Amino acid sequence: MSKEQDFPLWEIFIQSKRGLDHKHVGSLHAADAQMAIENARDVYTRRNEGNSIWAVLAENLHASKPEDQGAFFDPADDKVYRHPTFYVMPKEAKYI
Repeated sequence: MSKEQDFPLWEIFIQSKRGLDHKHVGSLHAADAQMAIENARDVYTRRNEGNSIWAVLAENLHASKPEDQGAFFDPADDKVYRHPTFYVMPKEAKYI
């Protein structure tokens, strides 16, 4: 493994503050997980905005296909109890 492209591709997720979600910030090539985390720290958290870093091998990520959206997400439509139409929101809860 002499070139950067020979290293596996890692997807990087950063948690900006404790308690918040990890957000995908980009990808990079690295020889191992430790190198990926250290490189991610140097590249994606230069302004001290990170609290936690996840590095995941890109080959381990799996996703649904956009063209399957209708058939894949349709089953939720027949479960009306999942939709918040039966609840009355109090006036104090403006931003929920």
